[in-house]
Amino acid sequence: MGLRHRIEIWCISTTPYPANRNNCINSPIREGNSMDETIQKMEKDCSAIVDAQLPEIEANAKGGNLTKALEQLLVLEKQTRSSADLASSTRVLKRFIQLTFEAQDWKLLQEYIVILSKKHGQLKQAITRMIQESMECLDKTPDMKTKLELIETLRTVTDGKVYLEVERARVTRILAKIKEDEGNITEAADIMQDLQVETFGSMEKREKTDFILEQMRLCLLKKDYIRANIISKKINIRYFKDSDVQDLKLRYYDLMIEYSLHESEYLSACKHYRQIYDTPIVKEDPAKAKKAVENAALFVALAPYDNEQSDLIHRVHAEAEEIDTPVYRDLLKCFITTELMRWPIIEQIYGPTLGQNPALAGGSEESRKRLKELHNRVVEHNIRVVAKYYTRITTKRLTQLLDLADKDCEEFLSKLVVSKTIYAKIDRPAGVVSFAKSKHPNEVLNEWSQDINALLGLVEKTCHLITKEEIIHSITKVI
Repeated sequence: MGLRHRIEIWCISTTPYPANRNNCINSPIREGNSMDETIQKMEKDCSAIVDAQLPEIEANAKGGNLTKALEQLLVLEKQTRSSADLASSTRVLKRFIQLTFEAQDWKLLQEYIVILSKKHGQLKQAITRMIQESMECLDKTPDMKTKLELIETLRTVTDGKVYLEVERARVTRILAKIKEDEGNITEAADIMQDLQVETFGSMEKREKTDFILEQMRLCLLKKDYIRANIISKKINIRYFKDSDVQDLKLRYYDLMIEYSLHESEYLSACKHYRQIYDTPIVKEDPAKAKKAVENAALFVALAPYDNEQSDLIHRVHAEAEEIDTPVYRDLLKCFITTELMRWPIIEQIYGPTLGQNPALAGGSEESRKRLKELHNRVVEHNIRVVAKYYTRITTKRLTQLLDLADKDCEEFLSKLVVSKTIYAKIDRPAGVVSFAKSKHPNEVLNEWSQDINALLGLVEKTCHLITKEEIIHSITKVI
């Protein structure tokens, strides 16, 4: 091996190398800053050259010699790019877009977007400004075909470039809107889902949230409820505490309510309506606040009984007392009070008002299903009341109290027993339902022992009081 080769190997082996390779992955270059922008400084100020040559180039373009003007611009672009002059490069690149747009040569505009973005050593900030200038031309295209071609060109140029992720997202949203207006909901949703905007570090939080909400909306239109739920988890609801994002908060909870109602998650729908009610702009509008509380009251009544539902129904009842909603307030009071609710009377008193609620109105299959759920909640409430006041009751009397047939009554009892809401045993031959839970012998013995201890304590206390009275009486007699 010659001396020259040994020197080259030694130089390679002593080149500084980062101790942690992950630092290379997390370097500013990967975040969108090129090596030229982070290390290389501007070598020459080309602003004077650009100022001198641009008038001549514009004169050629206006005189009908667009080809010559663009050739002169290419020479000027190379000078500014070689000098790493960001301001001048940006002016020149934007002028390419402006001249081709003024000439209404859309094919040439798209070609130069591709050519200029691939130039070696081109400053990324200059490319970004050029793409932004091109996006302003989208609303000025002569027809939809030209607009779609320009959008596709911009999406191709911005694909895989981190420093153009925001521009790509905005162009993609425009394309999805076009597809939606054409009736291609599935294609529009698929286009939006290709972008993972939650990973975009250069996009503002508000715009990012708005983009995710649009993804959720398209998924719900597409009837893809599972994906809509997955996308909803990308939003941190603590962000909605800011007063300047109340419109986004209302959009988010409206979409979540649509998903919850499709999945028959009535307790979740109630929580979402309470969040809407807690929004300042809703509280300032009495009509919106009343609507939110009424819907929260309806869906908490439709939710199956458990500890969380029991706690929430008391909270919603307190909110209903603050708002002028007497019908919904009284309906919740019936569920809170440990008294029987006769379904025919409930229909007579609350039916007309509840029938005006969009969730129960219209006579659709969903509204009929929710009305049946309300009937089920009333029956379950009555069974819990009966189980609290009775230890044993005949099935005939129970069916009278519940206004149900024998088969339906037994079915409801079985459901509540399985869910461990109540304890019950049915003696079919005897026609008796027992709500008293049989106790273990040890429990009976412990209770008996406690009762005996309490009785002996009372006897001892009584004896002490009698002795005290005798002593007081003897002392007064002696005196």
